[in-house]
Amino acid sequence: MTVEAKDGGGLVSYCKLLIKVSDVNDNAPDILITSFSYTIPEDSPVGTVIALVNLDDLDSGENGEVVGQIPESLPFHLISSSGNYYKLVTSMNLDREKTSEYNITIKAEDKGSPQLTNSKTIQLILTDVNDNAPVFDHINYVAYIQENNPSGSSFFRVHATDPDINENGKVIYMILTNNIEDIPISSYISINTVSGVLYAQRSFDYEKLREFYIQVMAKDSGSPSRSANATVKICITDQNDNAPKILYPSQDSEAASVFEFIPHFSTKGYLVTKVVAVDADSGHNAWLSYHLLQVPDPSFLIIGQNTGEIRITRDLQETDALRQRIVVMVKDNGYPMLSSTVTLNLVVAENFQQVLPEITNQHIDTESPSNATFYLVISIALISILFIFTVLLAVISKCRKQSSPTALHPLSRDLYPQVALRCPSVFSDGTLPFPYTYDVCVTLDSRQNEVAYLKPVQNVPTDNLIDTDDSVSANNPLKDNLISASIAQVSFF
Repeated sequence: MTVEAKDGGGLVSYCKLLIKVSDVNDNAPDILITSFSYTIPEDSPVGTVIALVNLDDLDSGENGEVVGQIPESLPFHLISSSGNYYKLVTSMNLDREKTSEYNITIKAEDKGSPQLTNSKTIQLILTDVNDNAPVFDHINYVAYIQENNPSGSSFFRVHATDPDINENGKVIYMILTNNIEDIPISSYISINTVSGVLYAQRSFDYEKLREFYIQVMAKDSGSPSRSANATVKICITDQNDNAPKILYPSQDSEAASVFEFIPHFSTKGYLVTKVVAVDADSGHNAWLSYHLLQVPDPSFLIIGQNTGEIRITRDLQETDALRQRIVVMVKDNGYPMLSSTVTLNLVVAENFQQVLPEITNQHIDTESPSNATFYLVISIALISILFIFTVLLAVISKCRKQSSPTALHPLSRDLYPQVALRCPSVFSDGTLPFPYTYDVCVTLDSRQNEVAYLKPVQNVPTDNLIDTDDSVSANNPLKDNLISASIAQVSFF
């Protein structure tokens, strides 16, 4: 600025005036974001540039000097590039599974007095990378399944999670190839590939297979895919499906009888025998107890419920039966309770030879009912066949008789001239003397009996009808012929 000074006489003088305006910190810094990437992969290395930031202040001097900063808790920081330009870079590795996005606040402040500040927030999203394998809830599982299970039933579930998202976090399950006693595992167990539910492919038998192991793999669908394995121990639990098996006394044959001998001098507490049994089940299902199911004299014998030992409770007496038949029951402690029985024949004897005849007779008596029944059936069958055959013959014979025109034949006329009138009445067919004889025709039906009276060939005086003189007939050779002729006229139908 030029300043002119002029007096009254007309003299003028000039000078330059320089005015300096001192700055006042009245402008806040400006923040300008350039080249900003809103998303970055979570596996971005340290130092990855996220954005370029321009920090400017219209003031001058210290009022125009700007300093940028971001919160220290964030994995980023600002690096001065040139002039008022800064780079926003990553300061550590990022993990989307921990923090999927960040709100980054950039703060700019000048050095004036009073100090002015400005801030701007940007949002950064981390994109997922398949950097996590599935994780099982447990590394080792224990699954239980009861024997005699229905085929195809589910009994357990494994579970695995993947913190990744989308396809990277989609888990499928599979059973690793394995064999159990050279049988593919797929014939025992299957798994739902989506839910991880285990299914039994067969009905298990605890007595044959009690436990086995399988390896289950959980695999994601990312690229490249990641997987994890877990071990599942499958235990088959017992079910009370086996009755006790009596080992002693052995009854391999149903017809065989078990004999135990009690010496005559036995006293109270004498051990007669011991019943031994086992159960293929386990636990409570295999706890066995022994009981006397049938015993003639309960006061004579006792059995240990846990040991199976049969002992006599008193000394032998003369009134005691020499032979007793008892039935021992062995039952388990399962539900439902199963049992087995064995029959013992207790014989008071010193040795086997003393009761050998009785044992032999018993064996014969045991077999005789079955043989008698067999023969009875055969006899009834033969009698039935003979009866039917007889009826058929009778029917055929009757049919033949009915078809014949001559049913009755009179006595031969040539026979009468040779018969004396004094023929005794005892030689007639009926109550009339010869020649007043009659033929009797007997049919199958008793109501159809016929009597045919034959006319004599010559007149016989009535005085001779009743003759008590039997002397003539004593040596009469014709008598036999007449009797034969009379009998020949009797026909049976």
